[in-house]
Amino acid sequence: MAWDEWERLKTDASSRSSSHMQLNQVPSESGGGGQQGDLKVSQRDLAAVGDAAFKLFTDLGRDGRDAWSSSQAAAKDLKTQEFELGGALDVVQERWEKSLTTLLDACAHISNHMDFTKKAHAGDEYHIASTVSSIATLDKGFDEGTKR
Repeated sequence: MAWDEWERLKTDASSRSSSHMQLNQVPSESGGGGQQGDLKVSQRDLAAVGDAAFKLFTDLGRDGRDAWSSSQAAAKDLKTQEFELGGALDVVQERWEKSLTTLLDACAHISNHMDFTKKAHAGDEYHIASTVSSIATLDKGFDEGTKR
């Protein structure tokens, strides 16, 4: 993009409406009383996310440190020969290990959270179903009592 084009775009944007803000959103449906939003999640979706995070955790845990010993040996050898690259290789290895550990922790957290969410929602479903069935039983008893 050329400088003059950039300046023109800035001028156009500021001349349109500098005191207003526009938010991108889904247009509201007329008629009211409808369902808000469209976010839906199923147990299958939660399980897929948790499984993918667990697989990534397993694969990274197994393969993420394959180059560690050879990198350390190379760094030590380079330092012994008084190459500054040996110290730099140590720094790269330390940063890799820190990043790998962070990613492994994140994958474990996601996997565990999906398992927890799946169990929590199953418990909620059971609680709601048992509460509703109890109310239906009470209503039925009241209905029977009024027929006499």
